[in-house]
Amino acid sequence: MLSHVFIGVNDFERAFAFYSAVLAELGLALKFREDDRPWAGWMKPGVARPLFLVGKPFDGEAAVAGNGHMVALLAADRLMVDRVHATALAHGAACEGLPGLRPEYHANYYGGYFRDLDCNKLCVCCHDAA
Repeated sequence: MLSHVFIGVNDFERAFAFYSAVLAELGLALKFREDDRPWAGWMKPGVARPLFLVGKPFDGEAAVAGNGHMVALLAADRLMVDRVHATALAHGAACEGLPGLRPEYHANYYGGYFRDLDCNKLCVCCHDAA
């Protein structure tokens, strides 16, 4: 359904280090990094799409976090949710909800929430039973 997700950042080097650690926990691999733009993209190995991209906004203005949008990253299992969330916090993210079951979504929904270094809200979740 998605081609790619782009997250605007203000400090590319800081964001690159953050997302390199977080996305590695999800098994995503760096597809490219272009320092002159600057931007970078990750993908699931062997799968062309979707891409997860971070970089400076194209218009040259400051990146600002929106209210109400969130990117949810799919994890293979609940342990991966826990690891990704912990990695994000260890690299400077702010916790927006500890990993756990959210039965109000569905019986097996297990997710954790955080804000990246530019206050973008992300979720990492698993939809499978334990």
